[in-house]
Amino acid sequence: MISREQHDRMANAIRFLAMDAVEKANSGHPGLPMGMADVATVLFSKYLRFDPKNPHWPDRDRFVLSAGHGSMLLYSVLYLTGYPDMTVEELQRFRQLGSKTAGHPEYGHATGIETTTGPLGQGIANAVGMAIAERKLREEFGSELQDHYTYAMCGDGCLMEGISHEAIALAGHLKLNKLILFWDNNSITIDGAISLSDSTDQVARFKAVHWNTIEVDGHDQAAISAAIEAAHKSDRPTFIACKTIIGFGAPNKQGTHKVHGSPLGAEEIAATRVALNWPYEPFVIPNDILGEWRAAGERSVGTREAWEGRLAGAEAGKKAEFTRRFAHELPAGFDAAISDYKKKLAETKPTLATRKASEDALEVINGFIPETLGGSADLTPSNNTKTSQMKSITPTDFSGRYMHWGIREHGMAAAMNGIALHGGLIPYSGGFMIFSDYCRPPLRLAALMGIRAIHVLTHDSIGVGEDGPTHQPVEQVASLRAIPNFQLFRPADATETAECWQIAIKTTNRPSGLALTRQNLLAARTEYSEKNLCEQGAYTLAGNADAKVTIFASGSEVELAVAARTVLEGKGVSTRVVSVPCTELFFEQPDAYRKEVLGNSPVKIAVEAGVREGWDAFIGPEGAFIGMKSFGASAPYKDVYKHFGITTEAVVAAAEAKLS
Repeated sequence: MISREQHDRMANAIRFLAMDAVEKANSGHPGLPMGMADVATVLFSKYLRFDPKNPHWPDRDRFVLSAGHGSMLLYSVLYLTGYPDMTVEELQRFRQLGSKTAGHPEYGHATGIETTTGPLGQGIANAVGMAIAERKLREEFGSELQDHYTYAMCGDGCLMEGISHEAIALAGHLKLNKLILFWDNNSITIDGAISLSDSTDQVARFKAVHWNTIEVDGHDQAAISAAIEAAHKSDRPTFIACKTIIGFGAPNKQGTHKVHGSPLGAEEIAATRVALNWPYEPFVIPNDILGEWRAAGERSVGTREAWEGRLAGAEAGKKAEFTRRFAHELPAGFDAAISDYKKKLAETKPTLATRKASEDALEVINGFIPETLGGSADLTPSNNTKTSQMKSITPTDFSGRYMHWGIREHGMAAAMNGIALHGGLIPYSGGFMIFSDYCRPPLRLAALMGIRAIHVLTHDSIGVGEDGPTHQPVEQVASLRAIPNFQLFRPADATETAECWQIAIKTTNRPSGLALTRQNLLAARTEYSEKNLCEQGAYTLAGNADAKVTIFASGSEVELAVAARTVLEGKGVSTRVVSVPCTELFFEQPDAYRKEVLGNSPVKIAVEAGVREGWDAFIGPEGAFIGMKSFGASAPYKDVYKHFGITTEAVVAAAEAKLS
């Protein structure tokens, strides 16, 4: 163990880099980095296995700063330990346009940032997902290739957010003993003392959900080390409550809310330099301390090289499979497998709910791709996400491929982000479309990070029927389409469902959602096409470009559009139907293709059992929209559709009114 004096000076390097960067930016949160500097110093200098020169080593320990407002703690440590792209110049550009040092850590901006954090509590759930991935891959590939810890650091805000309970309850149930969570227990929030708003016994809460709990002085180097070593011996996840002083070292502001989210000010920083005996200019770290930190950054090189030796010496098939997965490469022949399945669909033309069509497609996908990890938020029989290959994961057996997430949509989606970020697995899960609102923060963060997490969202419209307006999505489809870099698919039949799954699986740089029906749908695609028509987001399903009427529709309403076309054609009105399975992909197509699909019909109609938002891009403000303007109603789904005027007759009447 390093001496107390060395430890203090190493921790003070974090403190002063953080306070100086916040001061220079005139914006930020110095309190957490100053308060948790001792914990970070012990963790990074002695226990965390990482290699700044090989930052993506698959068996590295993961570190998640859930309290992302304390980002300067992470940036400081990345610089001090020698990550090449985290320079002192980047620290000096904290919170400035184009810097790697954003206000909250952003995945992909700099190596060593394992996930995007900021919305409080998300990082805790991300860490749970990473620990799930490690345990699952250790079961599959053995401890010689996967055997690492996931460490996370949280604050009071993370623990107040409801997602924290969803995540920790699941982690305790699964006995994720390689997950260690440090709590910055400083009794302060933005408004002031914690006692203003909360009196929860957090240690008791974690004990109640089967965590190992340890309480330490967060400024005691030996106590922190002892806690980590005890956590390494636990058969459960460990919660280390670190009693700290927020803004430690600032003589007049430490221990108060004044140091949480504001610069200390030049006078207080000068006083802190005196109090902590730090006679150095801003952003200057003395050579002996920087040397100690750089040595800490090189501490795991031998461990990493030994791991590389084990991978090189592994059985050829295991080595190839492990390498393939972490390279985000799919098994050869995946497209051919989907193509063969589409041929069968063209022959059988099944009438299916798209949730069932999704299950059938997953039967093919899960049989071909071993790294899919399925699941559902306690809706497995409704979401149809469990296929014949999917044995359930249990606390004592991680050999399965199916997660029972429980009624925890928010925690599920955030943990899926952690699984995707960890690598080696492709997570997908199931829930009702209406409850995508519970998942929205992690869906948005997945899109922001550009990671592959796939969400099956069934019961996607008023077609839910009897469960009524509380369970009938109206605005959810439009709101998910509004998330940048999130692709939402609403397939019309079994063939489109297979194609949408193919796209989602192959897309590594964004999350996907599949909006699927409860009710059965006729086959819209009756002929085999080798080309994945859904890849372009929208395409002409029937009719000619010079049609007088073009009907745009998605999902279950494509059936209504096709039926309306039959009626209109019978009346001598040339009509074209455009299926729109993914608006996001459509608007990414070349101008020429988009103009071709939008066409020049004098009458344009959109049909979707949801709100109009987004459809004017297809039909213009003068186009007709057949859909919802209110919440739904409780009744058999056919009666609900008729009640709200989403029918073949309504589409025909709208076309005739526009033509007259």
